[in-house]
Amino acid sequence: MVRFLVSTLISILASAVGLIVAAAILDDMSINGSAFFVAVLIFTGVTALAGPFIAKSAMKNDSALLGAVALVSTLVGLIVTHLVSDGLSITGLTTWILAAVIVWLAGLLAALIIPVLLLKAGIKSARDNRS
Repeated sequence: MVRFLVSTLISILASAVGLIVAAAILDDMSINGSAFFVAVLIFTGVTALAGPFIAKSAMKNDSALLGAVALVSTLVGLIVTHLVSDGLSITGLTTWILAAVIVWLAGLLAALIIPVLLLKAGIKSARDNRS
């Protein structure tokens, strides 16, 4: 249960980082501060649900598409979040494509870095408690 909660927290934080980075880079993408948390939760939930569904469809139709599953589920997550939430606004086809790539890449990097930071903090806390 703890592992699931930590994994979920990391996913939420990585999604938030990805959305913030994309909004900072792209002029035609904005996030609304008051609705941002809800947008992050919607985005994280949709991408978590869409990923396996898209992967299963890709395996049935063309296994070469498996490499693009995360990117496509990120785009689906952005579209659903944009439609359902007031916390995310994206305009223009180029911005949609760039947003999907940036959110995916920044989220991936954050998902790799956050556990390392948490592990370092846990080790430091354990050492401090032992002293």
